[in-house]
Amino acid sequence: MTRIFIDGDAGTTGLEIRERLAGRSDITLLALPQEKRKDVAAKRDILASVDIAILCLPDEAAKETVVLCDALGGQGPRVLDASTAHRVAEGWVYGFAELCQGQAAAIASSRRVANVGCYATGAIALIRPLVDAGLIRPTQPLTINAVSGYSGGGRQMIEAYESGKAPAFELYALGLEHKHVPEIMAYGKLTQRPLFAPSVGNFRQGMLVSIPLVLDALPGKPKAGDLEGAYARHYADAKHVRFASAPASGKLDALALNGTDDMEVFVIANEARGHALLVARLDNLGKGAAGAALQNLDLMMGK
Repeated sequence: MTRIFIDGDAGTTGLEIRERLAGRSDITLLALPQEKRKDVAAKRDILASVDIAILCLPDEAAKETVVLCDALGGQGPRVLDASTAHRVAEGWVYGFAELCQGQAAAIASSRRVANVGCYATGAIALIRPLVDAGLIRPTQPLTINAVSGYSGGGRQMIEAYESGKAPAFELYALGLEHKHVPEIMAYGKLTQRPLFAPSVGNFRQGMLVSIPLVLDALPGKPKAGDLEGAYARHYADAKHVRFASAPASGKLDALALNGTDDMEVFVIANEARGHALLVARLDNLGKGAAGAALQNLDLMMGK
């Protein structure tokens, strides 16, 4: 039995993880009483008693919990951090099992795993295979467009949409400094900062991430088939990511993978115009958050 503590199980991701773990017979789920959740000594004691701590906290609070874990030395738990705090930090393994060969094994053996961000999951899934295949340069100027369900925006955004106070669709993070960009660059192997334009729609969950390309501007002027082949090879043995054919309808439903931990990657091309659109589709609460965390947890547990 693996003993697990979720620090921050009252938020969207923490609740989702707790609910999914509740029925499992291979773990013991420990929790702090509500009145002791900010009691440092009580938290230190529970951290010393578990095998794995899952952090679903704001960044600064996640860093504070990691300090407590480190202070416990050999008695401290392994850590799976769902915040942004450690995704590009030294000593942490990035929790995207399909990133490259050997990544799942690195997650399985690590004491510190940083869960991937929701937008970053889709963006990196599109970029990394093409960079590895030499079809996109690390210096390539890229634009990443994305739309997410409002559940990815936290309590205030959820309340605004569910009370009818939010618009049907909105662009946000217009300072062009979104917190997922550093991990997209680091694990997409990009040296040129991409232009990232996120948006939110009036639906609870679901996500589309898209990257437009001019094929003649890429190394070797590839055809759509070259891009498709790179994805098919990269994800041939992946459990939760698959290359999918472009839909005949010419449409993609952002909600189609809701309730799953899967992600689909598409190449939509107009060869006559020399244009291609790369698209990743996922559930922002599934492969984009709790589903990825549970996949990483299973790897850490040797499953």
